[in-house]
Amino acid sequence: MIIIIKNKDTLLVDDFKFRCSIGKNGFSKKKLEGDLTTPKGKFNLGNIYYRADRVQKPLSKLRSIPIKKNMGWCDDPNSKFYNKQIEIKKNLKINYEKLYRKDHKYDFFILIKYNHKNPIRFKGSAIFLHLTKNYLPTKGCIALSEKDFLILAKLISKKTKIKIN
Repeated sequence: MIIIIKNKDTLLVDDFKFRCSIGKNGFSKKKLEGDLTTPKGKFNLGNIYYRADRVQKPLSKLRSIPIKKNMGWCDDPNSKFYNKQIEIKKNLKINYEKLYRKDHKYDFFILIKYNHKNPIRFKGSAIFLHLTKNYLPTKGCIALSEKDFLILAKLISKKTKIKIN
């Protein structure tokens, strides 16, 4: 199965067509950290993360991981943990994105395995399929409504790829 990001506001999977939003500056084959673009290409999906204090574990064939208060994602190109999940500690001296957020964007999210296995510094990090309430442009992720996200989560598996045109 393939998830297709057809254009800046349409995600297709099987017979489903969902509204979505992408990076503020559109798509790019040459994604760079902080450029507000969504990377073009075909990528594997990672785990599904969820806020167990707010939502139920999603029905999905993907491995589900509850988000804890000390979880982050390293977006610091100078760190050996670049584009990896990290544990946030008091004296952490690297840049990272908190996964346990006050807003609801990360109540559910799926890792898009872009620049993931052997990350290249400055090529982009923390590319997720996450939630939105207003479809405003993202920093490079793909965002869906919670209702659509939960439908998508039921349809996909570890073998599913995402194709971003």
